Amino acid sequence: MRWLTLSITILWTQPALAQGIFSDQWSQICTLGTRAEAGCDAIRAREILAADQPPWRAIGRVNFASRDQKSHCTGVLVSDNLVLTAAHCLYNTPRQRWIPPSSIRFAAGYQRGEAAAVSGVKAYRVHLEQGVEGRFDDRSNLDWAVLELSAPIGQQVGYLPLADDSATGTFVAGYPGIRPHVLSKTKTCQPRHHSSGVLLATCPVMMGDSGAPLLVETETSLQVVGILSRVAATPKGITALFLPVDLFDLGS
Repeated sequence: MRWLTLSITILWTQPALAQGIFSDQWSQICTLGTRAEAGCDAIRAREILAADQPPWRAIGRVNFASRDQKSHCTGVLVSDNLVLTAAHCLYNTPRQRWIPPSSIRFAAGYQRGEAAAVSGVKAYRVHLEQGVEGRFDDRSNLDWAVLELSAPIGQQVGYLPLADDSATGTFVAGYPGIRPHVLSKTKTCQPRHHSSGVLLATCPVMMGDSGAPLLVETETSLQVVGILSRVAATPKGITALFLPVDLFDLGS
């Protein structure tokens, strides 16, 4: 797999519309209707979590900054220094460039302006077919990234083990664009398998949640089943696409 260590300063705006800046392009998410499982009312109704407490503090915001804008996605620690998130969060489509690691910060256990721990990113890994000649490949099964943190903050805040995609009773915890400063979780969003290897579910998620973990709570721990890649507004609610963790290359 490929580690990217670019040194140019850029920002994200497209194509999957998933970072935590609200825009009119997301109005369709908020106007799906009055069904309990649809629209922004369901996102606002998500349970707010104590982000500074274990095990939730292993989840955090992946923050990006430039002179033009600030934005975020969600990520989750799965080792002392590795964070899973979505690859599209790291790409700027108008400029056709990747955000350099030096412009990214991971704030673990972020809540209302404070974090349990913060680290810079020294590199990130993407699929071998992702980022060829500096381009973003929007094939759904390539939309993953593994951030290598500069500091092993997982030793301080903890990290979450991986689960297989047969887990039931799954839910999402992240930082949606309409409530970007609190960690919140959905009710159960049980995914179904798609032929391309990804998982699909009806789930109240939106921009800002991209990279958020699909989780299962077992008798012993909270475990990561997959990562949110993208969403689509449908008459039945918000359809979410997740990448199962077995698609990620965590290295040795």
